[in-house]
Order: sequence, then C-alpha cells, then structure tokens
Amino acid sequence: MDHSTQRQAIITQIKAAFANVRLEDGVGLRQAQGIDDYQSDETCRALRQRDEKEDWQKIPVKELEDCYSSLSFFDAKGMRFHLPAFMIADLEGSYGPGARFILTHLNDYTREQFSLLSSEQRAAVAAYLTWLL
Repeated sequence: MDHSTQRQAIITQIKAAFANVRLEDGVGLRQAQGIDDYQSDETCRALRQRDEKEDWQKIPVKELEDCYSSLSFFDAKGMRFHLPAFMIADLEGSYGPGARFILTHLNDYTREQFSLLSSEQRAAVAAYLTWLL
C-alpha cells in the first residue's frame, strides 16, 4: 500500500471510529480557549454556545488552528469529540502537530482526557501515531 493510500485508510478508520461521537456536556473548542485565556465562567458559557456540538467533521481547520491550545483544556468528552478533527487535519497536511504532542506527552491529566476512548477509537489513534513514525 503506498503512502497516500495508507494515509487515506487511516482517515477512514478515524472517521468510522468517531462517527457517532457528540460533544454532549463536554468542553467545547472555543470554550477551552476561554479557559486557557482565564475568561470568566459567563464568557466561557457564551463561547460554548458558538461551539460545534453534534458533528466534529463540521469544525473548520481554521478554528482548529485558532484554538490549538484547546487540546490542553478539554475534559474527556471534549477530547473524544475534537481529537479526530485534529488528527485528520494533521494527516491531510492542513494543521500542525498539536495532536501529536498531546498524544505523546502523557501524564495523569492527559490520560484522564483519553479515558472515554473506546477500543476502536484507541486503535484509530494508534494507527495515526504509527503512520507518523
């Protein structure tokens, strides 16, 4: 399998593994930026109102770029919802290594962020990381 075909297979695997994930009451993309910027709870709630909550595939890469530090401020539901968007953007060459960093610099906090990932989702993350090697 050539490099491009392998990359596309991993993107397909990520999309399938995270297909039905919703944000639920997790921390949203802009909301996490508000947390990073020490915004008030009221401001963070207002930012969350603008966050995508139903379909992570609708999040524009520009928003991922603008909110790159959000990866450090997601709770487990927020990470499960946003991680596939960050990984796919990286695989497509349209976003930098933010997801790579958070997935390879583990500590108790980041382990908690990944605690809700299913075995299928963990396998997709592993495929992504293996492809990066």
